[in-house]
Amino acid sequence: MTHAGLFGIPEWLFVGLGVGIGVSVLAAGVFAVADRRYPSRAASRRGHGGDIRRRAELRDYLDAIGESYAEEHPVEGQSVAFYLPERDVAITFDARAFYRIERADSHAVLVEHEMPGAQLGQRLPFETPDVGFGADTDDDASDVGATSYGTGRDPAAAAFAELGVSAEATVDEVKSAYRRRVKETHPDQGGDEDEFKRVREAYTTAKKHAG
Repeated sequence: MTHAGLFGIPEWLFVGLGVGIGVSVLAAGVFAVADRRYPSRAASRRGHGGDIRRRAELRDYLDAIGESYAEEHPVEGQSVAFYLPERDVAITFDARAFYRIERADSHAVLVEHEMPGAQLGQRLPFETPDVGFGADTDDDASDVGATSYGTGRDPAAAAFAELGVSAEATVDEVKSAYRRRVKETHPDQGGDEDEFKRVREAYTTAKKHAG
């Protein structure tokens, strides 16, 4: 004999619906966990392909200039892509790690994922040998000067202006202004990508001419 439930609907129907919903929720949870823990190869390639390629370029450049380095090295509690122990320089793609390391004694270098490895030398806080690494390095450098500062304008004066400091600024003043401008313009913080690049280029130029 079938017992009638609410509104005359058989109890077995309620039981069946409850079991079906429970199984569906359980299955959805299993798939969600599996997707997080075991992402597809295609997704992994899309997410990490550019990062892997850029790391390889940076690695090749450091090898070319003869710098020793450690990868995924902890600095001030942050894991950085490359650490140069002889220079105490940390190279990272992470803006937050960059800010934290910059507050300490180590020198932090922030690079974008789209930056060619051959341009790393322009970011490093020490003189690097000219190894002719990357066929388009010179062309890129000339394009940077023309695009960022315009032809006929003194690059040093334009660099100081971009950072918001006077032409007589000291290295420490340039560095402080650079940190502030990076926070304002970094794409990860809602800034404009082109302006962020101009700030990076300005810092490279300004620190060479700082008093």
